[in-house]
Amino acid sequence: MRKLVYGMNLSLDGYTTAPGGDLGWSEPSDELFEWWLEQEQAVDLFLYGRKLWETMGSHWPTADELPGATPAEIAFARNWRDTPKVLFTSAEMDEPGWNTRVVTGDPLAEITRLKAGDGGRMRVGGPKLAAAALRAGLVDEYEIVTHPVLVGGGTPFFTALDSRVPLNLVETRTFPGGVVLTRYERR
Repeated sequence: MRKLVYGMNLSLDGYTTAPGGDLGWSEPSDELFEWWLEQEQAVDLFLYGRKLWETMGSHWPTADELPGATPAEIAFARNWRDTPKVLFTSAEMDEPGWNTRVVTGDPLAEITRLKAGDGGRMRVGGPKLAAAALRAGLVDEYEIVTHPVLVGGGTPFFTALDSRVPLNLVETRTFPGGVVLTRYERR
């Protein structure tokens, strides 16, 4: 059975984006960016909700061609393009490209099917899609990267749950600027 990981940057008050979709508060240090690169390179399949896919797809397909791109940014862009992705959306859209398959049906049925199959780690991206997977008991691990900022609102990392989810702390790490990683596994 494949492992499903949910991880994102979030503010100290629990948001992945500030009001209006602002992400400016979550600029990673070089060390944190390298850590994210390692995590992404360990993933065999990305599962995206539409908003996060559009955010990633607006930058990473050509980020390695930008003047001044660092070796880590070049590696991240190439990894993003090369890693298979599943985009869950109810909207009609053209073929998205970049090694992406679109699923318009029940996301939980597809995620359950993918988890039961062979392969390595999967990462669910986007708080709305992750919330549905979390409520269905499909998320195995949480990578919470907390930035020392209060944004006062926006998109929450966690949404309301139907029941308690017991976790075990498996890693903590501090990055420059007071950013803290906490990684948990579901018991």
